Amino acid sequence: MLKQRVLTALAIGPASLILLFVLGGGWFATFVGLLVAASAWEWSNLSGGESLKDRALFTVTLIALMALGWSSGAALQTWPLWIALAGWLLCLYWVISYPDNTDQWRSRGMRYAMGLWALLPCWVGLLLLRESPIWLLYVLFLVWGADIAAYFAGRAYGNRKLAPRVSPGKSWAGVYGALGGTAVLALIMALFQGMGIGQTLVLVIISAIVTGASVLGDLNESMLKRYRGIKDSGNLLPGHGGVLDRIDSLTAAIPIFALLAPWIG
Repeated sequence: MLKQRVLTALAIGPASLILLFVLGGGWFATFVGLLVAASAWEWSNLSGGESLKDRALFTVTLIALMALGWSSGAALQTWPLWIALAGWLLCLYWVISYPDNTDQWRSRGMRYAMGLWALLPCWVGLLLLRESPIWLLYVLFLVWGADIAAYFAGRAYGNRKLAPRVSPGKSWAGVYGALGGTAVLALIMALFQGMGIGQTLVLVIISAIVTGASVLGDLNESMLKRYRGIKDSGNLLPGHGGVLDRIDSLTAAIPIFALLAPWIG
């Protein structure tokens, strides 16, 4: 399994990064849209839509909304990011209270709505951040760095569990490790950009918030998978599960960072 995971990561990771920063305009929107569409296919399964018809309908609906957003210009506006913020705060409440309040979101329609506010604003956020490639690269490394730091901190000191009813493997030590790792990354970025003390402090705070959002994105998908009784969102990526399993943290981190980034100055 480890060999399979490494080979898949080596095949997909560099190619994805190249496409993210080489493509522009409609080509970039289409490439990212394909990733979001693949995630929508898997999200339909998390929502209880097991038939091909249900999964296709949700995926086509999301594609149609992306096309409408692109043609109308809404894809480059910030209001979808505010919807994402409200939606993720609601998800935070559900994750913290799981399984006590599952009746509030267990209906298929509610879980589909959850998918819309998770996936569409992520697409919008990526389009907005593409205007400043250095910040798009930063948030990607922020999320990946947080994941790596959390893994090693959790392995070494992870006795106190973060959300055992949602994801038993995650610990508070992992969260602290992620925050520490991203704080270092923020300081490096501030030094690289020649920021003053005030800007640096804002960047560290925003990076901490986005790190928390990335953890929430992961936990939210874990909650849905646990409720559905499945291990992975899909099997498209050998050794890694589905596309959604790889971008669950980004679905929360990207729109939140795109919303807060202007505060950095």
